[in-house]
Amino acid sequence: MTINGKKIIVSLSAIPVAMSALNAVAEEKRPNILLFMVDDMGWQDTSVPFADSITANNRKYHTPAMERLAASGMKFTSAYASAISSPSRCSLITGMNAVNHKVTNWTLHRDKTTDEPSDIGIPAPDWNYNGISTVPGINNTYVGTSFVQRLKDSGYHTIHCGKAHFGAIDTPGENPAHFGFEVNITGSAAGGLATYLSEKNFGHTPDGKPVSPFAIEGLEKYWGTGTFVTDALTKEAIAALDKAKKYNQPWFLYMSHYAVHIPVDKDMRYYQKYLDQGLSEKEAAYASLVEGMDRSLGELLDWIDENGEADNTIVIFMSDNGGFAASNQWRTGELHTQNAPLRSGKGSLLEGGIREPMIVRWNGHTKPASECSNYLLIEDFYPSILEMAQVELTNSVDGKSFVPMIHGTGNPSEGRALLWNYPHVWGLPGPGIDFSCAMRKDDWKIIYNYITGEKEVYNLAKDPYEHNNLAKANPAQTKKLSAELGNLLRERNAQRPILKSTGVVCPWPDEVN
Repeated sequence: MTINGKKIIVSLSAIPVAMSALNAVAEEKRPNILLFMVDDMGWQDTSVPFADSITANNRKYHTPAMERLAASGMKFTSAYASAISSPSRCSLITGMNAVNHKVTNWTLHRDKTTDEPSDIGIPAPDWNYNGISTVPGINNTYVGTSFVQRLKDSGYHTIHCGKAHFGAIDTPGENPAHFGFEVNITGSAAGGLATYLSEKNFGHTPDGKPVSPFAIEGLEKYWGTGTFVTDALTKEAIAALDKAKKYNQPWFLYMSHYAVHIPVDKDMRYYQKYLDQGLSEKEAAYASLVEGMDRSLGELLDWIDENGEADNTIVIFMSDNGGFAASNQWRTGELHTQNAPLRSGKGSLLEGGIREPMIVRWNGHTKPASECSNYLLIEDFYPSILEMAQVELTNSVDGKSFVPMIHGTGNPSEGRALLWNYPHVWGLPGPGIDFSCAMRKDDWKIIYNYITGEKEVYNLAKDPYEHNNLAKANPAQTKKLSAELGNLLRERNAQRPILKSTGVVCPWPDEVN
């Protein structure tokens, strides 16, 4: 062959060796990936503003690591998830929308639903209350292919740390190892935690017995040490990374914190600071959870820097649903957070329940301190992470890669409908909360209540905080959105509640004027 005008003779026997060397170089260039997932964190529970201006909530919290990440990466201001945990996490791991995988409520015990009783006597429809799995044979389970398994099969070392919540106890979904994680730190069927406190053995009696299904297993060495669970998980994650860096392969860490889920225990490293700031005891305790979570992010960013991996590690920050507030006050009796300027919170299909804080840092790809306002949904993480890892997407998923948004080469969500279906009870009956479904397409969003027939229609470009319901003022747009939402739900065989008074299934949105 000829290179720069000079004839070079290459032995055919040397070609396999040369190709092996080239493959090794290509393998070294595959990025590490840190997916940092927070539980129940509202859009504005941070000093990083995701609205178009700094809000009172931004001034309340202190999250320097998030500020650091946003300053060096891209902030996504229209990132969405499901309204509660299990649907989001099952969409994340399978790439499928909750309307398709039908894990539409939170999971815990095998063959038992977690449905709240309805004040008006409406039973929830059948759904996949056993969660997701990678093998068939268990009723009420969605079988799908995990993107983590794809990463592992392609040569990644895969680590799970923290909350899993993919499936019910005594099903394959209870163990992250079944989805391709080689290391599992505390991941189980539990969707929450009994306590953040090591003084309470993270939910165990003095003789080591769990007090509930929400006791955290695997952190026994921290019992009674005064180590907050967020800090204990971070220490374990860093120990796993110390091990991973010796393996000569790229790693994927799913750092899935229990914070900032209830109970609102005080992280005493930060609690007094927020009391001095004038917050109530409950607000100060919650703010301490937020800052403890942020410290974990900072320590992981420090590890990446100190180990020379900053240019070869993608960091993705996300929350699984909106903050535990507004529609949920009836549960706790005291409000400790809220999602203003967005309306409502966890469990609601209003923006406060589904819009999340998201940041991506991918050195050489994300422009520092940049923003993207294009919308995306949590199932989009599946094809995006595989594309980042240079793994070919060979199975069909609902998610669309947001990598073109990062590069500024396109908007995969243009003209795309995002879907939500929550045919269950979460809080008090009302629009956007119980027995609801929703769709966003371009600037328009519709929310439909199966029981009351009420519709809410918003132009999010002009009214991002959903103050002006246009359902009656713009009947033509309402009819158009209702028809598209109804057709999409029919195509996917979405579940609907049944009216107790008649025994008839609730109408589709386009069947109600």
